[in-house]
Amino acid sequence: MNTARPLDGITSLKVKLGLLVAVSIVVAVVVERVADAGQVPWWISVPVTVVAALAVTQWLARGMTSPLREMTSAAGRMAGGDYGQRVTASSSDEVGELARAFNAMAADLASADTQRRQLVATVSHELRTPLTAQRALLENLVDGVVTPDDRALRGALQQSERLSTLVADLLDLSRIDAGVTSLNLTQGRVADLLSDAVAEARVGARSARVRYEVAPADLTVKADRPRLAQLVANLLDNAVRHSPADGEVVVTARLVDDSTWCLDVRDEGPGIPPDRLERVFDRFGSGDDSGGGTGLGLAIARWVCDLHGGAISAIAPQPGQTGALLRAQLPVTPPTDRPTHLTQERTMSTLTPDRPTGQPGDATPPAQTTPGQVVHVPANPYAPKGPGGPGPLGNLWPERPLPPQTVPVLAAIAIGAWAALTWPERNVGLAVALTMLATGGLMWWVARFRAHPWTLLCAVVAGVLASVTLLRDAGGVIALSVFVAVIVAASGVSRARTLLAVPLSVIAWPASALRGLPLLARTISATGRASTLWPVLRTLGFSLIALALFGGLFASGDAVFGAWAQALVPDLRWDTIIARTFILALVAGVALTGTYLALNPPNIADAALPATPRARHAWEWAVPVGVVVALFAGFLIAQATAMFGGVEHLRATTGLTYAEYVHQGFGQLTVATFLTVVVVALAMRVAPLASSRDRLLLRVLLGALCLLTLAVVASALYRMSLYQEAYGYTVLRVFVDGFELWLGLVIVMLLVAGVRLRGAWVPRAVLGSAAAFVLVFVGLNPDAFVASHNIDRFEAGRELDTAYLARLSADATPVIVERLPADVASCILDSPGGYTVGGREDDDDLLAWNLGRARAADAVATLGAPTQVPDPTASWHRGELCAALLPPAAVPAG
Repeated sequence: MNTARPLDGITSLKVKLGLLVAVSIVVAVVVERVADAGQVPWWISVPVTVVAALAVTQWLARGMTSPLREMTSAAGRMAGGDYGQRVTASSSDEVGELARAFNAMAADLASADTQRRQLVATVSHELRTPLTAQRALLENLVDGVVTPDDRALRGALQQSERLSTLVADLLDLSRIDAGVTSLNLTQGRVADLLSDAVAEARVGARSARVRYEVAPADLTVKADRPRLAQLVANLLDNAVRHSPADGEVVVTARLVDDSTWCLDVRDEGPGIPPDRLERVFDRFGSGDDSGGGTGLGLAIARWVCDLHGGAISAIAPQPGQTGALLRAQLPVTPPTDRPTHLTQERTMSTLTPDRPTGQPGDATPPAQTTPGQVVHVPANPYAPKGPGGPGPLGNLWPERPLPPQTVPVLAAIAIGAWAALTWPERNVGLAVALTMLATGGLMWWVARFRAHPWTLLCAVVAGVLASVTLLRDAGGVIALSVFVAVIVAASGVSRARTLLAVPLSVIAWPASALRGLPLLARTISATGRASTLWPVLRTLGFSLIALALFGGLFASGDAVFGAWAQALVPDLRWDTIIARTFILALVAGVALTGTYLALNPPNIADAALPATPRARHAWEWAVPVGVVVALFAGFLIAQATAMFGGVEHLRATTGLTYAEYVHQGFGQLTVATFLTVVVVALAMRVAPLASSRDRLLLRVLLGALCLLTLAVVASALYRMSLYQEAYGYTVLRVFVDGFELWLGLVIVMLLVAGVRLRGAWVPRAVLGSAAAFVLVFVGLNPDAFVASHNIDRFEAGRELDTAYLARLSADATPVIVERLPADVASCILDSPGGYTVGGREDDDDLLAWNLGRARAADAVATLGAPTQVPDPTASWHRGELCAALLPPAAVPAG
């Protein structure tokens, strides 16, 4: 897929990174300022701002590192023999240069592999022909069919000479590939060299005529005579093979100047096409094997010229000329500092056509490609690149071969649009519940493992938890339910089975915003190519324009129609447009990331911490666990002393009252209980289990630790109950009671697992019990529970914290109305923060319906007008009552 890469023109990677950081910061600041101007809550604006900055970063960074990932994948495929790999090399920075060098290397390797295959095929053919003839001759000699005369032996000798020539060429080829050889430079006459070479060529030329000319006749040069003879022999062999039967081959040697001499070989054959003049000296470069030969002779001739510091070329024929002209230009005296080996670059240049000078590393691309174009296309266009997929996640989260997901993406955007239209200026209720249920339904519909029993169970539980927005008005209860619903849903689609897999699955949800970008890009590209997309968008746009134009006219022209329109059309003031845009981005993003997590969950179902070597000796782990057990035992002894020693003993020992003592350190006890879980898990991981004695010791110590922890849990619950009896109930205190009970249940699970030394079932059981705890907490209706118990204390003669009751949600309103006198209830509910402030019971429409607020509205309706004392001389009236019941800050103004 061709995509724009906005930073490709910048030639420095450092400048790109600096620009990337600067632009992302500017985008984040602008988005945050817009959110602040629209009074968007932080829990909406912060995620949208982060995503916007990441999106701009991803867009700008496109192409910066993708060539590196492509090179990693291509290198793996090339290791398997696929040399057709190319990477995108459109950027101008260091990564782009590396990509172009990689493409050049891939082109050289592809050419070398092709020529290797050609060499094997050619050599096999060339060896088979003389061997077959020689074998047939020898068989005839053995069988007596042919007499061993001079003619038969001469034929066998010719075949052996042909084999020797081929082997010599292969040896020269090995020297070329090795890039190292030696030169033995001696002074000699060119005429003598050509005379010998022409004489040998005439013997094998059959009917072709061969002659030579030297000017001046006594031309003497310094060279390696065997190598120079090899050069002339190969040129003559090529010319003779391509000459007609009655043709003539002319070899001319002449002095060009004091330092250079020239060797021309001309034949009368069909000649060399102009488009092949630059390739005839490459291996198999002539492209025409009709004349026989291995296709290596001219490549060897070029190698000999390079060794002597010269050059060889094919001269284009002049008008009216026929045949081919090959010209070698050589120094009369090779330079003494000329290396006697070929560099690797020059060796490789014999494999591929010449590159223009001054452009090192710039490979000539294949004929059917253009620079920067990716040639290789996998059989499946959506297949991951490489064994572990691109990116740093590797095998932990490989990219599955998923086709474009147009329908899920459109569904996620529709969910976000629904939230943007229905959430602003409404209380949490039906609209929010439908949004979360739709998101969960979309995730389950596309889930990879949606038929798995664990995934089905988690889907049901998450749906029930998401429905709490329909039942309760308390913000803390709703937030807790949604949080646990997210954990359950993420664990369900990823099939989490271990203690580490559960948090990793939750982290994978926001991480899907980055991991799912390739699939989202493919989906957008495929959708953009769809033939019906733009007609649909045009139709929708024209419909919206017509709706706004004529709807506005009719709404302003008829009051009844205007009232209907006002009820149906959302408020589109500038600040609400900003808020709706942020909500659209947030909800659609959550739905999209959740959808990708369900489509392609990471491989974390059985994730575990790195393997830890078990202790060699029992005391290595038994001593630390024993210390923890001793500390727990000492703490419980101190608790017992405080409980049974009496108030005077406690005051004399600590200086604290009993109420202060039971309140002190409750949070520390909760943390200590949680850390016990960690200690048990680590002990089971590092303790040696080879012997029955070690197993027994592990069971005893962990069992003692779990039992002592349960005693600490019981102590904490008892202390909290005493504190609540003394100072009253709050939702947080009730929640902590429940949380401590849940931790006790977890300890019991660990105790059972420790006795059996098998705990694979514990992580899912812990998650299920957490969801059950939240559901029980929701069913308890904590606000109503706290209000009821505080009123119980009030009726028993204790003080009533009316200011706290006024801050409770609508869930507590029915209890307040039912249990307290009408005047007191009216004062509490009409206070700032109370349920009826702002008329919340009158603002809820169908989309904001909530059971807690509906019951509160019914309760307030039965309250009626507050009792008024008719006697003007009475000592109090309603305002004085409210002032007496509530702190001054809680009394309504006026």
